[in-house]
Amino acid sequence: MIRHTGALAAGLPPDDEILLDAPDERLAPALVAAGRGEYRAAAEVLAHTRERAEWENRDRYVLRLAAFAASRAEWFDAWQRAHPHDPDLLLVKAELAVGRAFASPARAELLREVGPLIAAAAGADPRDPVPWRVALDHARGSNAPHTAFESAWAQAVRRSPHHYGCHVAALQYLSAAWYGSHAECFDFAERAAQDALPGSLLQALPVRAAFAYLTAQAPAGVPRTRLDAAADLAIELSRRYDAADPWPAEVRNLLACVLIELERWPDALEQLRLLGPYATSFPWDRLADDPLERFLELRDEVRIEVAATLPLRGGPGGAGAH
Repeated sequence: MIRHTGALAAGLPPDDEILLDAPDERLAPALVAAGRGEYRAAAEVLAHTRERAEWENRDRYVLRLAAFAASRAEWFDAWQRAHPHDPDLLLVKAELAVGRAFASPARAELLREVGPLIAAAAGADPRDPVPWRVALDHARGSNAPHTAFESAWAQAVRRSPHHYGCHVAALQYLSAAWYGSHAECFDFAERAAQDALPGSLLQALPVRAAFAYLTAQAPAGVPRTRLDAAADLAIELSRRYDAADPWPAEVRNLLACVLIELERWPDALEQLRLLGPYATSFPWDRLADDPLERFLELRDEVRIEVAATLPLRGGPGGAGAH
């Protein structure tokens, strides 16, 4: 095992080269400018996604910018003063308010006050599905009934039937941890994955359902075959993308985590290699307070487990056959 563990590090970046939640080449300059208190770069990036209907990028950027505004608000406050009715500002403002409410013990009370902000963001550009992803998160946090959830879901899919962020938000509402069950969560995820185009991140929804099940306090009722099928579908999706591609990084991190939970060590090692340097907070932040440290610990554990399966005179090149 000791002999093979070092060799199995081939293709894995060193620990000090791993990047946690690295922004892409468009978002990175906007975050740097925001760090200086300047909002224009962020406004331009979001306007670009809205004008070109890049809804998946728009959703990712809104989440990152709202998270940044929660800790560094100078640039966001300046944006509000200069352009209070900017559709992109209104969307970040709604996401920021929902995020703050979820982080507060008074979540339900605060979320009741956020409804008008979401409505303003949705009305600012009727084509945009991202405000409806925020509305789905709002429905989950505010204990909204299924009728309210279904109404927001209908608005979301009307604008973008295959929007990944809206599907993830719906999946969370339907999870056993909130207002559904493991069976309901899997059924929703598998239907969406079946209807998705080849290469769509929606094909990773079943592995999200598997993660929710595997990390539940007392998981029971989902057969191992269904969990493995979810992982296999996500493996097939992952192989459609180049190694070290930042776009599917979160999906690959999630898949690696599920494969570890299922003790499919060689498959997990393959995903860790495909990740390159791109670690993401989710799902590791669900397992530990320091997601990067947990990622690195489990990466080492995977190498040890794979090495333990290799014969003394064999080589790590045969790991994939086990």
